[in-house]
Formats: sequence, structure tokens, C-alpha cells
Amino acid sequence: MSTNLPASLLPHMAQLVRVVECGSFSAAARQQGSTASAVSRQIAALEQALGLRLLERTTRRLRLSAAGAEVFERCREMLAAAQAAVAVGERLMSHPRGQVRLSVPKAFGKFLISPLLAEFLARYPEVDVSLNLSDRRPDLIAEQFDLLVCITDQPPAGLAGRPLCEVRQLLCASPAYLAAHGTPQHPQELVRHACLYLDEVVDDQRWHFSDGKQQCVVAVHGRLASNHSEVRLNGALRDLGIACLPHFTAAEALASGALLEVLRDWRYTGSYQGTAWLLYQPTRHLPPKLRVLIDFLAERLAG
Repeated sequence: MSTNLPASLLPHMAQLVRVVECGSFSAAARQQGSTASAVSRQIAALEQALGLRLLERTTRRLRLSAAGAEVFERCREMLAAAQAAVAVGERLMSHPRGQVRLSVPKAFGKFLISPLLAEFLARYPEVDVSLNLSDRRPDLIAEQFDLLVCITDQPPAGLAGRPLCEVRQLLCASPAYLAAHGTPQHPQELVRHACLYLDEVVDDQRWHFSDGKQQCVVAVHGRLASNHSEVRLNGALRDLGIACLPHFTAAEALASGALLEVLRDWRYTGSYQGTAWLLYQPTRHLPPKLRVLIDFLAERLAG
């Protein structure tokens, strides 16, 4: 007999369990709306595939053979395992429960995602969240994340995505800095100012702008550069220069007047802007714990 057991025999094994537990072919057939002859054929097919006589048939009753008793126990274990697997699915898919592992860019996670989690956890008491803050885009499968946020024009191929919000970059400076050094009216005037910029690649010192009619590129300089927007925020608050910041990083300081927006008529068109997408593995059966977190973040961050 081949060691590669055909999957087609699994229903026959389940049928053997039903027949033994019901006591006859006819009783097993009635239980599933079938016929005694159809049930008998399944048991015969299983016996032929295994090369064993499983049931001793008499005119009054069925009795397991010695080999049949051993096969029956294994088949009953198989059926119990299958029922347990179904129960897992019913438990996990019936309502939101379990842990969600979420990877988010550092500033986006600190300023936008983290403040929302207390409300989410209160709303869904059986869902836990593991929030990883990293500007490196992880591999969803290899690193076992359920969701990740990526700021991009469109989701990568092979992943499903839900747009959360638009991310814009703003130029900001403190009132004291602008009072001392003047307020630039055109991007080219930035060459005369101290600028706080992202410093990961050479092109980070080249700021790109558009006013809707013309494009402009300016090579900026300054004494403080950092790949973390909060460092640039703190530098601007301490009057060190004009910082390029994500809108959510600068929002509180702008609202309080601690920072002022510079060059409002020009749009910064460089890196780290676009749509923030919540990405996940495409599936027809999205676990409720993921669905509720996706819907919650999309709702709370919209606009």
C-alpha cells in the first residue's frame, strides 16, 4: 500500500466512525441523509485501500475486527482533531479576540497611533496590541506581523491595503527664530537660513517644492540634522532653525503658537509623504481582531 494516503479516504474514515457509533449502515445513513448502500460502499472502499477487513457483518449487527478496532480508534482521533480545528476557527472568528502585532513608522506611531490605543483596548477587551515602532519596513510573514503602516503612493504588490490618512511635510520655525532671522517668502531664500533636515541620504539636504505652477529645488544647510522628526521638532522649538516636519509631529506646536508655518503657499514635495496605508496579507477570511483594528484606525484617522 502507498504511504501517500489519498485525501479522498478521509471522508471514508469519518464514515467508519459514524457507522460504529450508530451501530449500523442504515442508522449512519439516516443521520446524514444518505442511503445504507452508499455508506456500505464507502466502508468497502476504505477496506480495499487499507487492505484490511474492518467490519464483520452479520444479519443482525456489525462488529469491528481486531484490525478494525485499531483503525477505528485512529479514525476517531482524526475526527476529534478535525472537530477541534473547527472549534478553533469558530472561537477566533466568532468575535474579536487575540493579539494583533502592528509595525508603524516611529513618528507616525508615537503621534497618531499610540494615542488611540487606550480607546481601542477599552472597546475590545479581548484584543491585545503589540505596537512596534520602526522606520524600517518589516516582512509581514517572516517577522510575524499582522499589520504594518507604510507611507507610499500605493500599496506594494501582493498586499491588501486600507488608506488611513494623508501625510504632509510642513516647514516650521519658532517665532523667536523668525524675528531674529526673518521669514522667507520664497524657497530660494532658505539658503540663507539654518535648516533642520532629515539626514539619511545625500538628497535629504535637497528640499523640493511646488506652488502648483513651478517646481523648485533648494540645497539647504544647518548645524543640526536628524533622521527622527521629534529631534528636529525640539530643535525648532529651541530656535535652532527652520525644520521640515510631518504635519502630525508639528500639529501641537503649531496649534499653541510655539511654531509658525513657513512658506504656506509652497508645498514640500520631497520624501516621507503621501498616503499612510495599513497593509496586511490578502485573505477572504480576515480575523475579527484585525478587522476591528483596521476599521477603528481608518475611522479615527480619516481627515
